[in-house]
Amino acid sequence: MGFSPLSLSQSLSFIMFLFHFHSTISSSHFCAPDQSLSLLQFKESFSINSSASGRCHHPKTESWKEGTGCCLWDGVSCDMKTGHVTALDLSCSMLYGTLHSNSTLFSLHHLQKLDLSDNDFNNSHISPRFGQFSNLTLLNLNSSVFAGQVPSEISHLSKLVSLDLSGNYDPSLEPISFAKLVRNLTELRELDLSRVNMSLVAPNSLTNLSSSLSSLSLWGCGLQGKFPGNIFLLPKLESLDMSYNNRLTGSFPSSNLSNVLSSLDLSNTRISVYLENDLISNLKSLEYMYLRNSNIIRSDLAPLGNLTQLILLDFSSNNFIGEIPSSLGNLVQLRYLKLDSNKFMGQIPDSLGSLLNLRTLSLYGNLFNGTIPSFLFALPSLQYLDLHNNNLIGNISELQHDSLVYLDLSNNHLHGPIPSSIFKQENLEVLILASNSKLTGEISSSICKLRFLRLLDLSNNSLSGSTPLCLGNFSNMLSVLHLGMNNLQGTIPSIFSKNNSLEYLNLNGNELEGKIPPSIISCTLLEVLDLGNNKIEDTFPYFLETLPKLQILVLKSNKLQGFVKGHIQSSLGNLTNLESLDLSSNLLTGRIPMQLEGLTFLAILNLSHNQLEGPIPSGEQFNTFNANLFEGNLGLCGFQVLKECYDDEALSLSPSSFNEEDDSTLFGEGFGWKAVTMGYGCGFVFGVATGYVVFRTKKPSWFLRMVEDKWNLNSKKTKKNVGRYGARRN
Repeated sequence: MGFSPLSLSQSLSFIMFLFHFHSTISSSHFCAPDQSLSLLQFKESFSINSSASGRCHHPKTESWKEGTGCCLWDGVSCDMKTGHVTALDLSCSMLYGTLHSNSTLFSLHHLQKLDLSDNDFNNSHISPRFGQFSNLTLLNLNSSVFAGQVPSEISHLSKLVSLDLSGNYDPSLEPISFAKLVRNLTELRELDLSRVNMSLVAPNSLTNLSSSLSSLSLWGCGLQGKFPGNIFLLPKLESLDMSYNNRLTGSFPSSNLSNVLSSLDLSNTRISVYLENDLISNLKSLEYMYLRNSNIIRSDLAPLGNLTQLILLDFSSNNFIGEIPSSLGNLVQLRYLKLDSNKFMGQIPDSLGSLLNLRTLSLYGNLFNGTIPSFLFALPSLQYLDLHNNNLIGNISELQHDSLVYLDLSNNHLHGPIPSSIFKQENLEVLILASNSKLTGEISSSICKLRFLRLLDLSNNSLSGSTPLCLGNFSNMLSVLHLGMNNLQGTIPSIFSKNNSLEYLNLNGNELEGKIPPSIISCTLLEVLDLGNNKIEDTFPYFLETLPKLQILVLKSNKLQGFVKGHIQSSLGNLTNLESLDLSSNLLTGRIPMQLEGLTFLAILNLSHNQLEGPIPSGEQFNTFNANLFEGNLGLCGFQVLKECYDDEALSLSPSSFNEEDDSTLFGEGFGWKAVTMGYGCGFVFGVATGYVVFRTKKPSWFLRMVEDKWNLNSKKTKKNVGRYGARRN
């Protein structure tokens, strides 16, 4: 059967369509061979490391395979006609290694956009060859572990619209290089040099920045001197961050400001800000206002109620005195409110109940009195509530929603039972109700449902009853458990789950009895263990020697008993963290091992109020210990206790007197001094009672990250946390 003319025409048209479609698809995927080779060689020069990209992970180069078109690879964009790579986005790609100046990356001459942020280039210097990308409009090297001087060749990138070199490890920028950058990069709209050392750069050199600038971030750059006021007047400026330049002075103008300014951060600077109506009327577009620890001249906050677009307001760590103005209730768009570390007084105003979008409320470290308003616990979106260190009284109201992630009401004068609704906050990660003294009742077994809890501190209250059996295994995320200084009875929870995250366990000052559970060896991350001042009656827990990270061990004032034979294995010298040993107020007998004098890093030793005998070792460290650290042991002798030792007492302690294989030295077979001394770290140097204070001022990295995330997640700022304890906001 033949084709009709119409059907033949249709067939030819269909064939032409297929040819055109195939050509289009092929050209869109076409990749020049030299470009593909350069990318593959670049890939091979780095390894994939899960820790190289912090909190974001997308190993894009894993999709780069030989024999496939590079224009289809993750993070790669091409010119469809030429096949040249024009954009490379390798942000969060988990790359680890050194970026050398001979890298094939610099063979991609047609690049217009290059993003290498959030990787680890292992303190590589920023290569001058970046200046060869003459078509580049975007360069982002944020948080990628670059170091050294920023090369002046960056100023050759005259088409740059966005430049971000922030969040690296103290790179520096010389005045002459910055002058070239300002002079040549006339198209810049976004400039972020945060944490680049610019201490030698005069602030007035900023005057020549592009008038097209919409975002300028220079926080933590070491700038000093008078900041040029005309920067505030740039007509297109939307975001300005000059924070954490402690020697930066000047004045924030009250008029002629950019009418599109939406984010302002002058925290930790000496730039004067006059809070007055003229200024507020010029900030109508402001959404993010950070003036933490700032030089605020007039402290009337009432006009702030006119900034109805505000999403975030941080006026913490200033010297505001008086009451919070009710006008802040007008800020119905507000999600984050930080007024902590001031001198606000009176009651928390009812007007804050209008802030239905509020996610974070931080009012700690003020002089608020009265009860905690019940409306705070009814805010539907509230995730972070911190009211610690005030003078608040009364009961804690029941929570009306289950949105809370962080709750700190510590160091107030609250009383009554802990509301059961608190233990039903299934997303709760931090719960701190410590030091209210009059919180009573039992710890509800409902706490076992808080699977995401990381920190639980109910210490220094009047809680009674037994500890819930689940406390050792209800959350593998729990890092801090502090129930000390209550009236808890019963025994220590007997089961601690494997793979738990516990770092700090404090049950000091209760009425706990029984034995120390062997399952505690599952807490392999444990750094602090404080079971002192209880009624524990046990031989010394020899199994604690298996806890590799233990730094602070407090077992004082219990009924531990046993006999000290004096032999210490040589491996004790490997305990490099050992700074303190406190076994005071127990029932210990025997002699102090002479080998302890070899622990030259031992800062504190407390063996008082036991039944020890024989000579006190001498040596560099032992010669510094006071007599009160040995008092209550009538059989001890040595210059520390002003009692002479006889030769036969010293000879009886010769190491040869003991079997080299015998390490059953303290209160039970199978346990040696290694485990005892391993447990005592720096905590006792500061005092056992202040152990958790140390924790709260030197919080673990996860804690800082979590608090910063809750505070900054929805902020339009991109400030990075550099270093374990280097979080900018906490």
